[in-house]
Amino acid sequence: MAKLPRKKKKPAQSVHYPPGSIGAYSQEYCDWLETRNYSDQTVRNRRHYLGSFAAWCIERGLEEPSEVTKPVIERYQKWLFNYRKKGGEPLTFRSQHSQLLPIRAFFKWLARQNYMLHNPASEIDLPRLDKPLPRNTLSADEVETVLAAIDPREPTGIRDRTIIETLYSTGIRRKELINLQMYDIDFERGTVFIREGKGGKDRVVPIGERAIAWVRKYMYEVRPQYVTMPDSGVLFLNDHGEQYSADRMTVHVRELVDKAEMVKKGSCHMFRHTCATLMLEGGADIRFIQQQLGHADLKTTETYTRVTISKLKAIHTATHPGAKLEPHDRPDIRIEAGEKAPPESTAGLTKN
Repeated sequence: MAKLPRKKKKPAQSVHYPPGSIGAYSQEYCDWLETRNYSDQTVRNRRHYLGSFAAWCIERGLEEPSEVTKPVIERYQKWLFNYRKKGGEPLTFRSQHSQLLPIRAFFKWLARQNYMLHNPASEIDLPRLDKPLPRNTLSADEVETVLAAIDPREPTGIRDRTIIETLYSTGIRRKELINLQMYDIDFERGTVFIREGKGGKDRVVPIGERAIAWVRKYMYEVRPQYVTMPDSGVLFLNDHGEQYSADRMTVHVRELVDKAEMVKKGSCHMFRHTCATLMLEGGADIRFIQQQLGHADLKTTETYTRVTISKLKAIHTATHPGAKLEPHDRPDIRIEAGEKAPPESTAGLTKN
């Protein structure tokens, strides 16, 4: 099978700070996080955000942590609020929250390590975050439309079908999907072992019979065509025979959804939302869904109770005395000349 040329990755550039500076301590803090088994993504994000904070301080003549006071951090918080991106858009409150949280944790660490006498960020109020509903959750029929748009006669089609089936059946995260190993699939028990999910926690989740059948077909018929030696054991391989990157998997799944000419747009997380929502509508207890998704807090899972409108609609129709429209209660709707009738029904309409 022909393979596309690889793109060369740019080497990561490290910044060297003078000893005792905010930047030097922030790097030591991030090294400390690594020794405490924080995820690579967490450490990488905190290095980036603390590096931005250190650069902001240097521009204002602040070099050592002892020079940072509560008013200074509040000034930085206000600066983030007023910051505008290249397109002129402000940072979202979620983005501001993500950049301020590492600063609060950093100064807490400095105080605990006795590098500072007190923590100037201890009383900083982070921006309040809204709790948006999951967007673009698919119905069962819409999922089948996506699957039907994939051609299983080609090896790539079998792999792509297996990816969507796995996401849909298990509701696992994108990172968990790309890190799956072949031996993480238990064909006899119908389970998937998730290694070091969010928060570094392992868990076991069920996977449906149909998804298992596609995993088996892909693993034995298609994967050997992609694999390059030495075999890493990663389940899903890209066209280069390598493990998918997170960004590439997002693009790949989005392309599969677009190929089905869906009105709704989304990628890996859309199937996670879909799995949870359809299970809840099917009668699954919220705590079982929490375990399936790997949520540490039940409040996170309860978000899905706000999107199962179809079940709420059915209960409302069955229990509310005014929910059903009886023939004798149907109102007359007068329509002016040239106007269109409402789409629900044309019964009982009169024209002037």
